[in-house]
Amino acid sequence: MVSNTSPPQKGCMYLYAIIEGTSAQRYDGAGLNGEDVYTISNGITSAVVSVAPANKKIRPERRHLKVHKEILRRLMEETTPLPMAFGIIADDHKAVERILANNQEVLVEQLARVQNKIEMGLRVTLNVPNIFEFFINTHSDLRTARDRYFGSNSEPSPENKIELGRMFDAILNEDRETFTKQVEDDMVPYCFESKRNKYRNESEVANLVFLIGRDQEAEFEKGILEAAGQFDNNFSFDYNGPWAPHNFVEIDLAI
Repeated sequence: MVSNTSPPQKGCMYLYAIIEGTSAQRYDGAGLNGEDVYTISNGITSAVVSVAPANKKIRPERRHLKVHKEILRRLMEETTPLPMAFGIIADDHKAVERILANNQEVLVEQLARVQNKIEMGLRVTLNVPNIFEFFINTHSDLRTARDRYFGSNSEPSPENKIELGRMFDAILNEDRETFTKQVEDDMVPYCFESKRNKYRNESEVANLVFLIGRDQEAEFEKGILEAAGQFDNNFSFDYNGPWAPHNFVEIDLAI
C-alpha cells in the first residue's frame, strides 16, 4: 500500500536508497521488522528510510536482506535509486537530513549517472565434470608436468604437488583474463559501462555486471547470445537482473 502520510520524526533511521526529487511516498509495513518505509527530503534528493532499532544493529540475515532487496525492487518500478549497502543506520531524522545536505553534490552527480539505467549481471562458468582434467586436456604444458610428476610408480613429492597446483592456478587465471576480456569486448555495443566482480568458485571464468538503459534489455540479451556464440559447449552463460545499479554507485557518504 502506498500513502502520503507524514513520516515520524524520532528514532534511528535505516537507509535503503537515495532517490531524485521530493516524493513523499510511503510503503506501509514494508520495511525491516515490519516498519513503514517513507522518504526524507532536502528539496533536491530524498532518502528512503524506515525506523531502525535503537541499538543500531541489524544482522545480515536472509529475511532482512530480502526486505532490503524488495524495497529496492519496488523503487525500481518508479525511478532509478542509488542503493545503499545493507546495514546503514543514521541516528535520527535530522541525521538523515545532514547526510543529504553534506553529500548533495555527489548524490546529484551519481543520480544523473544512473538515471533511467539498470544493472544486469553475467556469470560464465566452465560446465565440465572435472575442471583440472579440462585444463590438462587443453594445455600441453600442464599435461606434461602432470605426467612428469605423477607418471611414474613413485609417489610425487609434496613440492611437486605444490608446483603442479601453482601451474594450474596460473593457467586458470590467465584463461580467466582472456575469457573475461573477450566477453567485455563483445558486450561494448550493448552497455554503457561494465565492471568485474570477484569469482565465486573455481569453475567461474567471468563474473561481470553491466549498466544498460531501462529499454535495452532485449538488445542486451542479443549481445549475450552473440558473446556466448564465441565459446564452445563447455561454457555456460548465466545472466540475471534487472537490479538497482549497486556496482555503479560510487559514494563515500559524509555523515
